[in-house]
Amino acid sequence: MSTPRYSPREIEPRWQERWAKTGLYAVREDPQRQKFYCLEMFPYPSGELHMGHMRNYAIGDAYARFLRMRGYNVLYPMGYDAFGLPAENAAITRKVDPAQWTRGSIERMKKVQKRMGFSYDWDRTLATCEPEYYRWNQWIFLKFLEKDLAYRRAAPVNWCPSCQTVLANEQVEGGGCWRCSSTVEKRDLEQWFLRITAYADELLADLDHLHQWPERVKVMQRNWIGRSEGAQIEFEVVGSGQRISTFTTRPDTVFGITYMVLAAEHPLVAELVRGTPREAKVLSFVNEVKGRSLIERTDETREKEGVDTGRTFINPANGEAFPIYVADYVVMEYGTGAVMGVPAHDQRDFEFAKKYGLPVRVVIQDPEGSLEPGTMECAFVEDGAMVNSGPFDGRPNRDAMPDFIRYMEKEGWGSAAVSYRLRDWLISRQRYWGTPIPVVYCDACGIVPVPEDQLPVVLPSDVSFTGEGNPLQTSATFVGTTCPSCSGPARRETDTMDTFIDSSHYFFRYTDPHYDGGPFDPEKASYWMPVDQYIGGIEHAILHLLYARFFTKGLRDLGLTEVGEPFSRLLTQGMVIKDGAKMSKSMGNVVPAEEMMDRYGADTARVFILFASPPEKELEWSDQGVEGSFRFLSRVHRLIMENLALFRGGADLTGEPGREARALVRVRHMAVMRVTEDILRRFQFNTAISAVMELVNELSRFLAEGKAEDAHGKAAACDAMRTIIALIGPFAPHLAEELWEASGMEYSLFNTPWPDYDPELAVSETVEIVVQVNGKVRARFEAVPDTDEEALKEKALSLPRVGEFVEGKQILKLVVVPGRLVSVVVR
Repeated sequence: MSTPRYSPREIEPRWQERWAKTGLYAVREDPQRQKFYCLEMFPYPSGELHMGHMRNYAIGDAYARFLRMRGYNVLYPMGYDAFGLPAENAAITRKVDPAQWTRGSIERMKKVQKRMGFSYDWDRTLATCEPEYYRWNQWIFLKFLEKDLAYRRAAPVNWCPSCQTVLANEQVEGGGCWRCSSTVEKRDLEQWFLRITAYADELLADLDHLHQWPERVKVMQRNWIGRSEGAQIEFEVVGSGQRISTFTTRPDTVFGITYMVLAAEHPLVAELVRGTPREAKVLSFVNEVKGRSLIERTDETREKEGVDTGRTFINPANGEAFPIYVADYVVMEYGTGAVMGVPAHDQRDFEFAKKYGLPVRVVIQDPEGSLEPGTMECAFVEDGAMVNSGPFDGRPNRDAMPDFIRYMEKEGWGSAAVSYRLRDWLISRQRYWGTPIPVVYCDACGIVPVPEDQLPVVLPSDVSFTGEGNPLQTSATFVGTTCPSCSGPARRETDTMDTFIDSSHYFFRYTDPHYDGGPFDPEKASYWMPVDQYIGGIEHAILHLLYARFFTKGLRDLGLTEVGEPFSRLLTQGMVIKDGAKMSKSMGNVVPAEEMMDRYGADTARVFILFASPPEKELEWSDQGVEGSFRFLSRVHRLIMENLALFRGGADLTGEPGREARALVRVRHMAVMRVTEDILRRFQFNTAISAVMELVNELSRFLAEGKAEDAHGKAAACDAMRTIIALIGPFAPHLAEELWEASGMEYSLFNTPWPDYDPELAVSETVEIVVQVNGKVRARFEAVPDTDEEALKEKALSLPRVGEFVEGKQILKLVVVPGRLVSVVVR
């Protein structure tokens, strides 16, 4: 009878259906078992999944399956980050309802994910575009509003003219929109913000406790938060009651200030020049600068430009008056929007001063005392002795800094301060397909929160998608409403929330997505949270990961959870590369997931993805590699199916096993040890699969040489075969289930304990010793690992291939490296 051919088309749908019918991957809280929460960053439902997407899920699924077999109670859910611009753009270009488009995309994605055999608890699936989900976005917003963590104010914002919406600072990349790459402009609008800066210190400090996060991600977050210690200084504008506040990390250079620069967006600019001869020139410059991108304005290599306002300020350190400029390199996003100019000790200031003929004053002298303003060709930015600095002359500048700050505080014009690069999170978006912000505007009552019992505020369907402006403003049924406070006429807020709100707490919602008493069930969340393993791309290091950390701390302070950090361990997987570029639709180099499954099956695709590269590294797509993975699985299928007879009948294991059987047992234990350690300790699936391949090779040789004919050989072969089936389970689950059942074992493999191993047996019975004569390998022999050195020397010299080089010659040196080498030097 011929062995059935490996047919993923037949095997995979059968097991997917059985898993679904038996609810194999559904999970519940169990205080008696150790929990593990494994999660991938949920996807935006574009509808089209390619193998670049699949890498993320294959990694998570392999790990979840491995941990289930290790006895953990594993939560492994899936959902969809379903709000966003693509659906709204589809409504504009294709004249389709965004909700219909999004739900159709979700179903197409879910079909592919199920066909890949991912072991999600599908009962927990959520989509952020559904009212039962975004109701809790609104509820959390209202709680943050009560705690003064949400507020509204006028502010210069990043405006994408193509998307017709506001962007957060983090969504501006290289001066362009993160979605469409259009050049971002500046506009002044009334906007809603979340006060993430209230948690700046904690967000920064707690990075030190995230020991299982990549250092690269933590560095990126530290840099984005950008904590700086220094001083806040107040400068009086001559001839007005106005004061300009600046932050500096170099208070030791205050005596060297010779000018001040303001950002074009600074609210004082228009007031300072109003009615003056310079008004037109200054405001023209301001408008021109506002049209430039942030990246252009802050480019250190570009020549800086500015314009004199004609106004002056008093340097409180020495009482002298200096000019106030507006410059293109100062932005409101950092500091106070005003920067003191110290040209002698800052290169940018030096270049600006030289360009506009501003004075240079040395206040920190080099050790040689050679600095003269008239002869300086660049700024002196090193440490030195303070000069021209009143009572601080002669003191080392760094040592004097704390005393100088105390001096400013005593004099009443400055104080110690901490500044952050981080800015509050602007969440207002002038789009339709997002969570409505739950407030109304009443002429009598002002801003009024929507009562909790009226949530969710649901998106209307009577809107017009023209591609211009905010579609919500076209809905009469939505905009017009009643004030919850006075029952008078009111209008709804037509901005929707930034979609990163949706992904900032979804991991809590998975713990009970059907809970109706809050955003999550506190009791169930306390069992599952935090997420033990989080998997996603490095591109989310600042956006999503920082926001999720902020939300978790905010929810903690609302008394909803005791968790302060959402993700204990983070893996940022590498990109999938094809034809030298990241696999993406825009590059035209995608390999559709369904096409791959049609040709080779889901298990082949999974094995290739996991075997081709370590998870954190880039993976180069290879059609030959996919073929190789298919051949490997076909070989495993054939190896087991051709030897099913070995599983039948018992065996009389009297007597001692032979050398070959003992060797196979050792290889089996070594394989289990390597796979276990590679997954559990190192997260290296590629080397784990390699260890399985070595066991397959050894077993194939063992069977081909007829070593399974005696009872001990048969037992060793049976154990090795069942071990292979179990070890490939996390990587090729459909094939593993098929072979597990064929071998006579009960359903399901994934309810079966992971194979164990004996470390003492996972060591080779003998080691190979290399023999060198005068640096060249002349022979090899086998020896037990603890053979003493004298015995190794005697054995090496007795070998014929060594003797012919040594005989009749003087042995100058004979060195033994235990377990590895015998080196002989002769002449």
